[in-house]
Amino acid sequence: MATNVSKHKCVRKKENFLQQFRDEQSRELKQLTATQFMEIWSHYDVDGNGYIEGNELDNLLQELASSVNISDLSSELVPENVFRELKECFLDAYDDNADGRIEIGELAEILPTEENFLLLFRKDNPLESSVDFMRVWKQFDKDCSGYIEADELKLFIKTLISARKGNNASEEKLIEYTDSILQIFDTNRDGKLQFTEMTK
Repeated sequence: MATNVSKHKCVRKKENFLQQFRDEQSRELKQLTATQFMEIWSHYDVDGNGYIEGNELDNLLQELASSVNISDLSSELVPENVFRELKECFLDAYDDNADGRIEIGELAEILPTEENFLLLFRKDNPLESSVDFMRVWKQFDKDCSGYIEADELKLFIKTLISARKGNNASEEKLIEYTDSILQIFDTNRDGKLQFTEMTK
């Protein structure tokens, strides 16, 4: 009998990634910092293509549903028929462009994220056209290098946040937001945003 017990202890269950972000008492998701939001995004966007889709989306939904349960014993999968219905309702509610996958802005609407960080992904941003985008790009690419470097990006984020309801962010938060935006869009990891990285 002792052999069975020790064998059982050697088998580790796959841990639910989202449980660490839930309040132990209420089981609600905690308010996420920009860094935590990016941890979640990176965890589920396994292939790094900028979308949570296919098996990635299935994993997110399974863990979102099962992370509500405190007991390790009942962290089993949601039954298939219930899961299909859950996925359909989830996509109807959050997949704004109906492409069957979740973009980073759509995930920002789902998870309880800091308000200032959420502002960076709002659909009602002031950029109505490519002309507006170019105007803003030129305004923050102060040295006309064709790149928005980290300090220029930080100034852009500060301006965007303060333009919304007169909010301000601490220097520490501005650095965190800048790092998070670079993590999302700086595909060649050179620490600055190229125009082509922002237009993908």
